[in-house]
Amino acid sequence: MAKAHKLGDEFIHLGLGATAVPQPTFAGMEWYEAYGERHGADGAEGRLVSMHHFTEDWDSWEVHPAGSEVVICIEGAMVLTQEWPDGRTGQVMLAAGEYAINEPGVWHTADVAESATAIFITSGLGTEHRPR
Repeated sequence: MAKAHKLGDEFIHLGLGATAVPQPTFAGMEWYEAYGERHGADGAEGRLVSMHHFTEDWDSWEVHPAGSEVVICIEGAMVLTQEWPDGRTGQVMLAAGEYAINEPGVWHTADVAESATAIFITSGLGTEHRPR
């Protein structure tokens, strides 16, 4: 029998040639650097599928310059704040079953009143972070 994977612990890399590759167990922010080393050759077409549970507001902003990111709220609620390169800002309230798209180059962060769980499908090449 094949092994089942828990998305909150073992993310998935969607790579070139329509591949899906289970990833090592997530172990904190340094995990992302190793992910880039493992799959950077897929360039902007590679996607990371991950799931995170939040009980606090994010303490930083992030941006994905090489491609769009889909954020799917699957439990609870969160407010996604987006900042476009021209300085415009906006907010999207996400409840369970709703999604938003962070376009390439759009800085984003999130606020969580109680708790939220979200699935992210991310073009991670060149991702940057800045303090909030």
